[in-house]
Amino acid sequence: MRVSTVMMFERSVNSMNRQQGAFMDVGEQIASGKRVVRPSDDPQASSRAIGVSQSLAATQQHSDSRVTVRNSLSQEESVLGSVADALTRAKQLTVQAGNGTLTDADRESVAAELRGVYEALIGQANSTNGNGSYLFAGYQDDAAPFTQNADGAVEYAGSDSIRQQKVDSSRLMEVGDTGRDVFQSVTSGASQVARAGDNQGTVTFTGPSIADSSADRYGETFDLEFSVDGDGNVTYQAYDEDGNLEDRPYESGKAIELNGVRLTFEGQPVDGDKFTVGPAADADPDIFTTLENMLGVLENPLDSDADRAAFTNTLSTSSRQLDNALDNVLTVRASVGARLNELDTLDSVGADRNIAYEQTRSDLIDLDYNTAVSDYMLRQVGLQAAQQAFMNLQGTSLFEMM
Repeated sequence: MRVSTVMMFERSVNSMNRQQGAFMDVGEQIASGKRVVRPSDDPQASSRAIGVSQSLAATQQHSDSRVTVRNSLSQEESVLGSVADALTRAKQLTVQAGNGTLTDADRESVAAELRGVYEALIGQANSTNGNGSYLFAGYQDDAAPFTQNADGAVEYAGSDSIRQQKVDSSRLMEVGDTGRDVFQSVTSGASQVARAGDNQGTVTFTGPSIADSSADRYGETFDLEFSVDGDGNVTYQAYDEDGNLEDRPYESGKAIELNGVRLTFEGQPVDGDKFTVGPAADADPDIFTTLENMLGVLENPLDSDADRAAFTNTLSTSSRQLDNALDNVLTVRASVGARLNELDTLDSVGADRNIAYEQTRSDLIDLDYNTAVSDYMLRQVGLQAAQQAFMNLQGTSLFEMM
């Protein structure tokens, strides 16, 4: 191969440019703190780092989502605490109203306070979060879930579906609870409820309590109806969807056992007086209906023994329903607390996952400064050597070697 002066200069310049380029690349890495400044530096590491960055972004998005869900659930938990306090006060007023020494005026005073509890519960049921969305409206959170109709009764107008939000890669969490689940439901283990019909006699009831939970028809709803013949003999019949179950003589104050439950009736019935006994879920477990029934009897004077019996029966039914309602609210509140605890656990797991992702990405693209400084010095020496060689070459010519 023929070696010309031009070739020697070109090779020296190319060598110097390569050394200078390598020196500048290392300097750029040190300045940025990254081993992979551009994808071409390490295509495989750059591609993997992009995947890790996407995982980090998803983890951060889930973390932001958990903040939103936590705020909403915390507000709901606070409201449910107030609801539980209101129901506890309503139960106390129910016990107080049952005092036989109270006059009509005394009962009206109790009713006034109970109406305040009732109005407060409506306000709590229509609570909103920081964004103005109703906590207990489900998907239809742009309108109040509970409204009063023309008769003054409270009705639920919200959705029966609960909003969900993704709080982790494989976890959809309920952001709240529907108003129906909180204010119009009972737990699966709720006590059975007895209700008096539009009776004219003076019979009052105590119970029901569990007598035999293994009975064939335990948990079924049945009607118990009194009959009075011309001689004044009183019997009772219990009916369910299959027909007559029992036909027994009635004795005031003696416990009655039917379908695995026990009740005690006292007083004198009128022919046709009826009571319905069954699961709490079948007895209209609406909190607002229960309070409306109580207000209805508290705000009216008791002019007869039949009125007093109806009043006592309504209080007995309402007391049982308030107990069931409070148990249900506390159960929902416990569910909210469990979800808040789960969010804390997911935060902890997410933080550990973030650390792992950051470490992986750092291993892929971040710079090892010890290696980089050593390489920087080596490239600097190489560049200086190339520059010195070029300077030595400048004063030479092939003609001088002839």
